[in-house]
Amino acid sequence: MRKRTSPRTLALTSAAILGAALLSGCGDQGAATVGSDGMKTVSVGVSGNIFDLSIRMAEENGYFAKHHIKIKYVTLNASTGVSGLQSGSVQFLNASPTSFIAALSKGLPEISVATNGGGNPLGIVVSSEFAKKQHLTADTPAEQVAKALVGSTAGASSANTKAEAGLFLKANGVSSTKMKWVSLPNPAADKAALTKGEVDWFITSEPIPLQVQDDGDGIVVADPAKVPQWAFEDAGYGQAVVVQKSFAKNDPDTVKGFATAVQQATAYLSSHESSDTKVLAAARKTLPGVPDKVLSASVGQVDWPKSAEMDAAGWKKTVAFVKDGIGAVPDASVSSEDWTNTYLP
Repeated sequence: MRKRTSPRTLALTSAAILGAALLSGCGDQGAATVGSDGMKTVSVGVSGNIFDLSIRMAEENGYFAKHHIKIKYVTLNASTGVSGLQSGSVQFLNASPTSFIAALSKGLPEISVATNGGGNPLGIVVSSEFAKKQHLTADTPAEQVAKALVGSTAGASSANTKAEAGLFLKANGVSSTKMKWVSLPNPAADKAALTKGEVDWFITSEPIPLQVQDDGDGIVVADPAKVPQWAFEDAGYGQAVVVQKSFAKNDPDTVKGFATAVQQATAYLSSHESSDTKVLAAARKTLPGVPDKVLSASVGQVDWPKSAEMDAAGWKKTVAFVKDGIGAVPDASVSSEDWTNTYLP
């Protein structure tokens, strides 16, 4: 895990889904398939946000191919990612720490084998009409923004992002109870609700807030640069590459090849500008249809680690953020049995 000013959305997986996942995840399901060319094809669960870039970068730069690995992407969300991993629908899951810790709290046999991104690349975007009424701009100080949101109608598509909005508001002397909250099914619905005038603002991960601003429908008034509570230094929050423990035990070479390739990708991202030709090419495939300037700005909000290694201190900080910071997973805990650097070079 590492530092910087810059997650993702998440809701806790239901006990019913997790129970079903436990049953369907037994046996030999989830093995990688080997083609006639000797390449292993693995399925990877991604969620359609900027954190997926490290995996796409590893593919585009040929890092997976060097380890005889081919990638099949499977789009999952907070409530289907864990069950997808346990059922064997995917062998690797690009997971938020909250979803990983929630799975551990249910006793699921998962293990984190690498960290591939740090920080919380979130944005609070207000409608253009609300911004004009409240005299808000992208440069308005955080305290003034928070006070302007009192009495407004807010949108959020996960308990995680709503809680992170609460951290921002609390730090600036405003209670999240001072506004009306609308629960929306996904980030796309956040955007639709704003443009229809159903909410005054919403919070979600990039690139959607910056897209709304680029389209002229709103203004991003809070981002990681303005909200230190979202930074890795404070939150200890970073993305994790997660597998089933049985898969790691049965196919250690594939896990090592995958983790190594991801580390090469994040190292490349950490040492190149977000406008780098290769970075933008991979970002376009990760998030098709998003303008280059939005992609570049979103990439720049993530702390891409030079090393994918994790440590106990980092996980301790992450658990504290999940449990006490955003009030998720009341029994959150991560032991030395739940993560490993064994598969990294």
